[in-house]
Amino acid sequence: MATRSHLLALTMGEPGGIGMDITLAAWTIRNPDEPFVFIGNADGLKARAHQLGIDAPVTRVKNPQDAALVFRHGLPVLDIKLPAPAPAGKLVPQNAGAVIHAIKTAVELTTSGQTQALVTNPVHKKNLYDSGFKFPGHTEYLASLAASGGRTPKPVMMLACPALRVVPVTVHIALAQVAPALTRELITATAKIASHDLETRFGIKNPRLAIAGLNPHAGEGGGMGHEEQGIIAPAIADLRAAGIDAFGPLPPDTMFHEQARKTYDAALCMYHDQALIPLKTLDFHHGVNVTLGLPFLRTSPDHGTALDLAGTGRANPASLIAAMDMARQGGA
Repeated sequence: MATRSHLLALTMGEPGGIGMDITLAAWTIRNPDEPFVFIGNADGLKARAHQLGIDAPVTRVKNPQDAALVFRHGLPVLDIKLPAPAPAGKLVPQNAGAVIHAIKTAVELTTSGQTQALVTNPVHKKNLYDSGFKFPGHTEYLASLAASGGRTPKPVMMLACPALRVVPVTVHIALAQVAPALTRELITATAKIASHDLETRFGIKNPRLAIAGLNPHAGEGGGMGHEEQGIIAPAIADLRAAGIDAFGPLPPDTMFHEQARKTYDAALCMYHDQALIPLKTLDFHHGVNVTLGLPFLRTSPDHGTALDLAGTGRANPASLIAAMDMARQGGA
C-alpha cells in the first residue's frame, strides 16, 4: 500500500507543453521503489509517447494505492479528461479547466496522506488567465487550496539546486514596484518561514540565512539608497532576536561566488532576478522551484512549458527528476 514515504502526485501541467515529454522520460529511468502517479490525460500521454517513440505503457488507475502497484511495469495515470485534443506545441484554451482540476486533485491526495508530496509540471499562465483563472500562478492557487478556518497560509518560493538555495522576498512584480513593496515585516515573515521549513522539512539544523541588500554595494552606507538601513537591517535584527541565524545586508554582487556560498544555507534576496539569475547560471538544468509555508510540500521544475520543444524529443527531464528527488527529501 502506498504511504507518504513512497508515492508522489505529479500533475500534467499545460497539456501542449513538455510536461508529458519529461514525465515519460522520468518514468523510463525510474526507480521502482520511488513511484509517482500522473494526474492528467491518459490518452494525451499515450499519444505523446507514440510521437516520441517511448515505450511507456500508460495505465489508468482508480486510486493511488493501485498506482504504486503498477508503477514498476506501467506509468500510472489518474485520468482527467480534456475537452479538446492537445497536440504538442499548441495551446488550447478549452483545456485550462482540466489543468486546474489536476492541481486541485493532487493537493487533495497529498493533504489526505495518500501521496507524499506534490510535484507540478509547468503551466502556461496566460492560457489560464484567459480562462478566468484569478491567481498569479501555481503558488497563490496552492495557498488558497490550503486555507483553513478563514486563514490562508503565506506561501514562500524557494529555488534550489545542489550549489545554492535562494528565496526571493518579492516575486512576480515589476522592478519599479520592488522598493515600495519591501517592508521590515515582509522580510521577517519570509525569512521565518524559510528557516522553519529548511529545518523541519530538509533537516538543516539552525539554518544560516544570508540577507541580500537591495541596492548596489548594499546601499553604500546610504549613499546609494536607504532601504538597507531603514528596512533590511532592522528586519535582520528582528530575526536574530527571534533566534534565527540571519546576517547582512550583503552586497548582492559578492554573495554568490563559491567561497561565499559556503557561509550560508539559503540566500534571502529582495527581488525575483536577484535570486534566479545566480541559481540558473550555476545550474540551469537542475534547478527546482519549492513552495514553503504550506501544510504540504510542492516542488516543480524551474522552467516553463517550452512549447517549441514539446513532441520533439529534445526536452530535458533533469529539472523534473531533481524536483521529484527534492519532494521525497522534504515530504517525508
